[in-house]
Amino acid sequence: MTFADRAAGVLLHPTALPGSRGIGTLGNEARNFLSWLEEAGQRYWQICPLAPTGYGDSPYQGFSAHAGNQNLIDLENLVSLGILSKSDLAPLEKPSGDKVDFGWLIPIKNAVLDKAWRNFSLGNGPEDVYEEFTEFRSREASWLEDYSLFMVIKNRQNGRPWNEWETPLRYRENEALEKVRREASEEIGFHSFVQFLFFRQWREIKNLANSKGIRIIGDLPIFIAYDSSDCWANPELFQLDDRLLPTRVAGVPPDYFSETGQLWGNPLYNWVKMEQDNFSWWISILKSRMNLYDALRIDHFRGFSAYWSIPYGDKTAVNGEWISAPGRELFKKVREELGELPIIAEDLGVITEDVVALIEEFGMPGMKVLQFAFGSSEDNPYLPHNYDKNSLVYTGTHDNDTTVGWFRTAEPRERKKALKYMNLPADSSPEDVTTALIRTAMASVSNLAVIPLQDILLLDSHARFNTPGTLGNNWCWRVEKGSLSREKARELRELASLYGRIQC
Repeated sequence: MTFADRAAGVLLHPTALPGSRGIGTLGNEARNFLSWLEEAGQRYWQICPLAPTGYGDSPYQGFSAHAGNQNLIDLENLVSLGILSKSDLAPLEKPSGDKVDFGWLIPIKNAVLDKAWRNFSLGNGPEDVYEEFTEFRSREASWLEDYSLFMVIKNRQNGRPWNEWETPLRYRENEALEKVRREASEEIGFHSFVQFLFFRQWREIKNLANSKGIRIIGDLPIFIAYDSSDCWANPELFQLDDRLLPTRVAGVPPDYFSETGQLWGNPLYNWVKMEQDNFSWWISILKSRMNLYDALRIDHFRGFSAYWSIPYGDKTAVNGEWISAPGRELFKKVREELGELPIIAEDLGVITEDVVALIEEFGMPGMKVLQFAFGSSEDNPYLPHNYDKNSLVYTGTHDNDTTVGWFRTAEPRERKKALKYMNLPADSSPEDVTTALIRTAMASVSNLAVIPLQDILLLDSHARFNTPGTLGNNWCWRVEKGSLSREKARELRELASLYGRIQC
């Protein structure tokens, strides 16, 4: 898949949208953002995964690869459906633009959603919505039943990970599961209903985006969380022992940035089993994601060629080893089953020839990040003169500091080279450098330029979305109300027009 036409887009996760309910939602804030993107001549909206978040609130460590994040549900819509009253929303009032306080938000929002479910169960919703809900539960049963049951048991276990549940529940013994289904049918219905609301609202947002000529780029982590319905329901597909604990886990080896590497802790796939099953799990995941998005970025794509395998229980990633993965066989099967998919390969970091060959064989565009461009020689692949058209260029990603913050803390050699490369004066401010870097991305030959909204707004490190390897103060930044001005839209549109990324 290639991006054949030059275009521009913005990176912003929906949780960061402004609004007064403690978190960005799929309501008026999302619709207003789409109108702003249209005015700015932007044809893509890139987001992070929409999964329900677990420990650390990371969208890359979700409780399900299929499910949606119920915190994104627009409650005003539930008022219009007659299953909530305006007063029910009062506990969630919070000044617009404040950072997301997940610890405060989640229990309160769950209580409001639970009230919506109880009202809906009593017949207070529109008749056609009941029909939609019934159809949704039937259509999505292959993952929804496991997910809803998983969440019910998890709540009854006070949030403990599934490997700490009682043996019959951990091993999914039929009698134990049937007992939960009988006793907790209403709770199971609640989780199914919440997923129905999420996907119903997301579909409306995606349809609106597409009607405005805007395509949505979704995101898929290559690995799933251990504490997820996917791993609990399909343990045979992962490298687990007889006690259902991981034998090996994911991460990356030591490098220039970390002497001990990165220990992610995700369970690794049992690729032998997956290949014997014709990769049916992956086919189902990719099929469902492509029903949600117009294009899909897969995080840590090199793991399809070879993955860093670390013994479970190790405290660092030092003792890992590279193990080959059947990525070529997987994507051949994907092509047979689903056709050519618009998949973007996250190919950042040290990429070996086998990874390059895999990406090139399937025509997937890779990523270029300008913040990585100025730390080495002129053959650095992130310098624009080394780009090819079939790529996406970014100033930074969700894992980077904002460009203002990056320039303030960059090595003197990097700052000097960046200024020289963009022909800027030595006394240029970080804001000047950010503006020039956005222009450099727009001017590059990459067919798609995607700019984080924080850089468009010239924000400093307080607006950083995530710092990898840390806990706390991640994933919680939000846009201040009024930041999406017409002036900013006009500036973006002029840049996109100047560099052939829109047709005016």
